[in-house]
Amino acid sequence: MNAMPKQPLLARYAESLFWMARYLERIENMARVIDVTQTFETSGRAAQAWESVVRINADEEAFRVRYGEPSPEAVRRFYLLDRDNPTSIPAAVAAARQNARTLRPLISTEMWQQLNVFHAWMTALTEEEAAADQLSRLCARIKEAVQLNTGITEGTFFRDQGWFFLQLGRQIERADQTTRLLDIKYHLLLPSLADIGSALDLSQWHALLRAAAGYHAFRRAHPRGLTPHSVADFLLLNGAFPRSTLLCVRLAEWNLDQLRHRYGLRVRAPAERLEELRAGLEERTIDQIINGGLHEFLDWVQRMLIAVAGEIGTAFFRDWRPLAVEAQSQA
Repeated sequence: MNAMPKQPLLARYAESLFWMARYLERIENMARVIDVTQTFETSGRAAQAWESVVRINADEEAFRVRYGEPSPEAVRRFYLLDRDNPTSIPAAVAAARQNARTLRPLISTEMWQQLNVFHAWMTALTEEEAAADQLSRLCARIKEAVQLNTGITEGTFFRDQGWFFLQLGRQIERADQTTRLLDIKYHLLLPSLADIGSALDLSQWHALLRAAAGYHAFRRAHPRGLTPHSVADFLLLNGAFPRSTLLCVRLAEWNLDQLRHRYGLRVRAPAERLEELRAGLEERTIDQIINGGLHEFLDWVQRMLIAVAGEIGTAFFRDWRPLAVEAQSQA
């Protein structure tokens, strides 16, 4: 068997691969969040549902400055059309494309062309296309654009050091975004704990699973019914579901390990942090997590992932983050 090529990878390429993957994963997840939030709209709760999107992205202050109090229309505009909002989908698409431009010597023509088409479409997106009655179709199209890029990358990207940095970015972002989906449900339940276990509550957990593209996988793991505990357990701790936080952390740890063993890179700080995070997930049952405070646990996971990303940047990227927006923290 031929040995893996050991040519050094420029730090700016490693950084751009890491962040391009994160931005693309963030775009898809934001489309999922917006889609499920519209599903969560119920009589008298539309404003509350959309405000939760602002809260889980830690955008309260920035949103208030630009739009005042959250309304469904304003929140949709903030995340779907506002290119001056760095956490919006158009801004994330532009950032992914900017990183891809740096990577032109490494990525395939197909990857570059597809990102350009995606960017042009999002730049030209109109108010009418983002209206409430078009929202589900728009979100599906955004998700499909990211999934197309993921498929093209899978089929065309060379498996060298760059591949592992790209996978690291994808898994860290995916783990974080799954916790944010769960946090939406937490925020919705805060004003009315009496709703727990109601038909409305269960329908929202169904919607959450669909938002995470996990409904059918969940049914395979739990064929006898759905409970809030089983959904939270599946999204956080399942070892086989691609978007579960635990599996993403394990895969991130594996990719970091490949960089150490195949290329001799020093990964001690981020590796130790990932090991601590994985242990924190593996050593707890979902009952222990919920009894100790689901929101508090999700907040801890998010802060740990932010720390991991920072340590990866310190370890590998020279002049870290010239093309990246710092991962959002949850205070």
